Amino acid sequence: MNYFHFPLEDWTNSFVNNWLLPVMGGFFNSISEVLGAFIEAVTNLLIVVPPEVIALILIVLSWRIAGKGMALFTLIGCVYLGSVELWPAAMQTVAIVLVSTLLSVLIGVPVGILTATSSVVDKIVRPILDFMQTLPSFVYLIPAILLFGLGGVPAVISTFIFATPPAVRMTSLGIKQVPEDVVEASRAFGTTKWQLLFKVQLPLALSTIMAGVNQTIMLALSMAVIASMIGAPGLGSTVLSGISTVNVGLGLTGGLGIVVLAIILDRITQGLGKRF
Repeated sequence: MNYFHFPLEDWTNSFVNNWLLPVMGGFFNSISEVLGAFIEAVTNLLIVVPPEVIALILIVLSWRIAGKGMALFTLIGCVYLGSVELWPAAMQTVAIVLVSTLLSVLIGVPVGILTATSSVVDKIVRPILDFMQTLPSFVYLIPAILLFGLGGVPAVISTFIFATPPAVRMTSLGIKQVPEDVVEASRAFGTTKWQLLFKVQLPLALSTIMAGVNQTIMLALSMAVIASMIGAPGLGSTVLSGISTVNVGLGLTGGLGIVVLAIILDRITQGLGKRF
């Protein structure tokens, strides 16, 4: 099948080294500084607040949203994270997940609205989302390292790109699933395009959108762990240390911490989605 040579690698390296970094390097450095300051502020806030306060907030949320059983699990999970001295690492992971999810929702929901209301935008965005979801997660780390260096910023950028498609798809799906008779009735009463969107379509699609946010959080958490390979702090670095030193106990300790965070975040966001 080798009928001709396709120098994609050479073209890509030439583009990056000869144009992207020399021309756009300052722009990416500015993004890195702003985003790095925001990540540091969120991380410091989560670490400065006493663990008991955060644990109490999580327990109350779990109890009110997901029931007494989930509240008990949250209590046990928080005690576990403290007992194995992983609370600061857990808060670093939560900070990366929160910032990444915030960016994904801020970008994904408006794009999802556009794809639901415009067939042209939908035809353009759909193959991009397919590409983003099928590209191996490790590939996202390469441009993140190249453009933003090592640490929390490239972790957030790669996590944001990896976790955004569910927010776009579920927002679009939720709006498209609004019954046509409801839309027609709203138009018959003289609603404008914006009133139809914000007072009819988005409220009815909110449960589906929240399901997309839930999936975005889960993907952000999984990618935040993978991003430990490029210097992202948190529980992922604990697991990575266990792998690199063949320390089974350390790897298991960090892995269980990730499981605890994943279940708590998943059940809380699922419960919120069911309330809408």
